[in-house]
Amino acid sequence: MAKAPITKRTVDAAKAEQAEYVIWDDGGKETVKGFGLKVTPSGGKVYLFQYRLARPGMADKTTPRKYTIGKHGSLTPDQARTRAKELAAMVEQGIDPRQTELDAIAAKDEAKRQAEAKAKLEGELSFERMAPTFLDWYENEKERRPSSVALARLVVNNYLLPKLTGRPLPHITRADLQPILDGIPTAKRGMRRAVFAYASILFSWAHKRGDIDANPLLAMAKPEAPKARDRVLTDPELAAVWNASRASANPFGQFFRLLILTGQRRSEVAAMGWAELDRASATWIIPATRAKNGVAHLVPLAPAVVAELDALALAAQVKANAKAEKDGAQGVELDAKRWPKASFVLTTTGLTPISGITKAKLALDAAMATARKEEGPLDGWRIHDLRRTMATSFQRLGVRFEVTEATLNHISGAKGGVAGIYQKHDWAEEKRTALEAWARHVDAILKPAEETNVVPISTAKQSA
Repeated sequence: MAKAPITKRTVDAAKAEQAEYVIWDDGGKETVKGFGLKVTPSGGKVYLFQYRLARPGMADKTTPRKYTIGKHGSLTPDQARTRAKELAAMVEQGIDPRQTELDAIAAKDEAKRQAEAKAKLEGELSFERMAPTFLDWYENEKERRPSSVALARLVVNNYLLPKLTGRPLPHITRADLQPILDGIPTAKRGMRRAVFAYASILFSWAHKRGDIDANPLLAMAKPEAPKARDRVLTDPELAAVWNASRASANPFGQFFRLLILTGQRRSEVAAMGWAELDRASATWIIPATRAKNGVAHLVPLAPAVVAELDALALAAQVKANAKAEKDGAQGVELDAKRWPKASFVLTTTGLTPISGITKAKLALDAAMATARKEEGPLDGWRIHDLRRTMATSFQRLGVRFEVTEATLNHISGAKGGVAGIYQKHDWAEEKRTALEAWARHVDAILKPAEETNVVPISTAKQSA
């Protein structure tokens, strides 16, 4: 075992050999026991400190350990000796230098991990950063109805973001979410349910991604469902809506009249596309992607509906000709029977479906209030009541229940369960008969009694 004072001269004189060797310090009074210089076959020179610590519970036995002080060049012999003295003092106190170093490294790593986790929480996992990612996933992960996507955006942007911005997703709890639900007026139970539902979808999505440990809404009580509505407009009330629609700005007047005549959902009518319509067969096919139940739906068009669409087609042609004239181009010959092949039927921009329906209904209500001076405004009605009114009136007209269900595109009753597996009749002709009878009924209530000759379907069949 080589021994020599660890000095600059000794270190400089040490030469590489075929095998690694250690020169242990032997400098008289300045000797530090365990201090040495390791020389590698490649010529590397490293200062080290070897020490022994008694094993816990085994004071009579010791285990040698080595601690690397540093490379020669980065440290001088004197600096290395000073460090060796510090390490020897630690061993005298029963402190393991190597373990202390490992603990310091672990503590540094843990501090780094915590800093990264905090940065991730405050950055990548902050609610305002995650919300757009969720909405993009919700819209594009699979085909969803535009109305569902629009409602998801409304819930996130109008109800969740204002209250949860700045909060890391994993730190959001029931205590954060319950006040959001409580802040929605009791009269808006439907919106409470929607906020709960879409918030639950969002947090379930985050849980499956591994961003949070659990969905906090699973432990929360679901808000009560709004009371089922049973408002059905009387014939005079329906006539009032129709007449007031004549004073509505286009194309909102046509929107309300198409709702009355077809009985389809407001979202389906509002986003009606010319490509879904066929004038020759007088049909409208609502694609599965836009139907609430995800099932494509054929709606026969009564002559009154075709007339409304003719007027809209003509208006589109007039508008297109005006633009062509402005651009110095030649327009097309006007023909109401030539429906466009693309774009939306009800649009103010030509690029998107109509919006601002709530504002349009307020204007409609105001027009009815003016017209109904003695009766007063038409209170307590919603747009969806037009659909319910048609369905109820179908019964008055003698329309069979299963035809009503088919016309509304409901998968229940005659079309649900086992019956739905074997019942493949599409009721197309029956739906056409019912919708045409309904259109005649609507026309009749708009005229004096002596001018109408409308009779229920059942009566008409008996007289035939």
